[in-house]
Amino acid sequence: MNNILIIIVLFFIFYIPSSVFADSLLITKTIQLEDEIEFDGIWTHPTEWKPTSLKQIDTKNGPIYFRFAHQDNFVYFLIDAVADKNPEKNADKAIICFDTENDKTLLANQDDYCFISVLGRNVGHTIQGGSYLSTQNYYKKITNHENFIGIGNISDENDRYSVIPHSSYEFRIPTDVINRSNVYGFYVGVFDQSENTLYSWPASATSHYTKIPSPSTWGILVSPDSSLPEFHLPFITVIVGLIGILVITQSKISYLIRF
Repeated sequence: MNNILIIIVLFFIFYIPSSVFADSLLITKTIQLEDEIEFDGIWTHPTEWKPTSLKQIDTKNGPIYFRFAHQDNFVYFLIDAVADKNPEKNADKAIICFDTENDKTLLANQDDYCFISVLGRNVGHTIQGGSYLSTQNYYKKITNHENFIGIGNISDENDRYSVIPHSSYEFRIPTDVINRSNVYGFYVGVFDQSENTLYSWPASATSHYTKIPSPSTWGILVSPDSSLPEFHLPFITVIVGLIGILVITQSKISYLIRF
């Protein structure tokens, strides 16, 4: 059986198409995050965001650390924008978007939601696709869910990654808004006013936060209800078939050895 596991691991390493994992984020399930977070827009104390997934976005000005997890009826995000060393209140912003059906439409529709936090403000706002106005990227502003939190602040001496003052954002997004799904289309952007630059995941040619890229170009977030990404049916068939062949072969070898 050990030989079977080795072969399977080698298959994953050498034969799985890179597109299966490209532009995918796996989100951590936690049971303690809500009690750890002080919603002030920054990394407040050493253990606050430790039980979370981490994605590092590298830029020419330094990294942006993206922490995320889910617990009960919320998903949580910290965007620690170390790269933004000239934070400008009421100008720098962060945006997190969900394509809740992962249908990757060219234009934003009603199952697409974005959540925006502005540096220096304690209340963010929510926008939803389905608008007919191209000047607003086909989004419209809607009323925030009562339990939504989006707050931006300047992080410094208590920050895990850098004591140099920089922009930072915290979000708590209710699953009542984005629903529960095996996989979401997903996009995150950080706008640095001083550089007039939007840093994003996945990478985008867009230079301003108001130009949200098409949902068809977003990555995926896997998911508050699942710990592994979904694979296409042909891929699953290949894996199951390979395991079956290996098990049968191993059984035959063991039988011949015994006799």
